[in-house]
Amino acid sequence: MQRQRPVCQRPAWARALPSAGLLGCLLVSALLTGCQSGPQPLYDWGPYQAQVYEGFKGTGNGPEAQLQALERHLEEATSRQRQVPPGYLAHMGYLYLQTGRNDMAATCWQREKAAFPESKVFMDFLLNNLKEQGQ
Repeated sequence: MQRQRPVCQRPAWARALPSAGLLGCLLVSALLTGCQSGPQPLYDWGPYQAQVYEGFKGTGNGPEAQLQALERHLEEATSRQRQVPPGYLAHMGYLYLQTGRNDMAATCWQREKAAFPESKVFMDFLLNNLKEQGQ
């Protein structure tokens, strides 16, 4: 004969669950945790990708306008103590080269090399070519 349990007793599986108070605390903490902001991005990209895309596509503004947008963003990123992505300063150097400001191009490439040591070989190549053209 099967034993019947009393009406007021919870089944064994229900007794294993946490109480309603603990469950409520867990739910509230999960909701509050979801409100936290996520990690900040490593680089401050700004208009860089759009400027490069439009410039190479040929539908964007000329090199001078691109330089102005990138310089403005570089100042903003520096003031917020954020780092621009790899290639940003190298691309600015390329734009300076297009506008005939070789000294500024060299400065940007030196800064790119200092900020991202993995670009040293390519930046040195560009700097050497710039020196040879200047002779």
